[in-house]
Amino acid sequence: MAKPNVVSKRDLLDSAKTCIVEQGMDKLTLKAVAEGAGVTQGTVYYHFRTKEQLLFEIVKDLCESSWEQVENNDAPRHQKLQEALKGAHKRCTSDLFYHQLFFSLLAYSFQHEKTKEQLNNLLSFENETLSRQLASLWDTSPVEGVSFDTWGILLNALVDGLAIQALLSDSFPADKVYSELESLLTYRATKNKEEECEKK
Repeated sequence: MAKPNVVSKRDLLDSAKTCIVEQGMDKLTLKAVAEGAGVTQGTVYYHFRTKEQLLFEIVKDLCESSWEQVENNDAPRHQKLQEALKGAHKRCTSDLFYHQLFFSLLAYSFQHEKTKEQLNNLLSFENETLSRQLASLWDTSPVEGVSFDTWGILLNALVDGLAIQALLSDSFPADKVYSELESLLTYRATKNKEEECEKK
């Protein structure tokens, strides 16, 4: 018997994520979300008018909660970047469905302006967050004339490009690539510390 139709958007998102993890993206329907949450389809339609709206909300929730964990972490700044890279690495391996959803929405957005705008806002949020993280890691840009805003955009594009390769190839060396990407990004921070020690 269905629960009373008092259910939060969060409950429905959790039901959708569970459906994707347990049954795969192909089985994700608004009906499956309703069944997983123990509510009627009408309740799901109240929160999400279309499957694409539901998919976007899942992607947005995963993205924002991931960055919230990084930014609210009291760890030293280089560890915050490590946490962000761990999250990106995970989305290239065990949580690959995040990018499956993202790229499905990207294709859909070419014909739907609202989804295109929503994805653009989400990418802008990620770019800005990455810029802040890199600015806190590096005292100055590693390359003169390249702003932290540009570094954020480039790193975000790089991570999405790695995800495409991971989606297309089961043999994509995600562990090696992310380990070396971390070395690349922390190199400048290490050089700054060495330069400070030399001055003392």
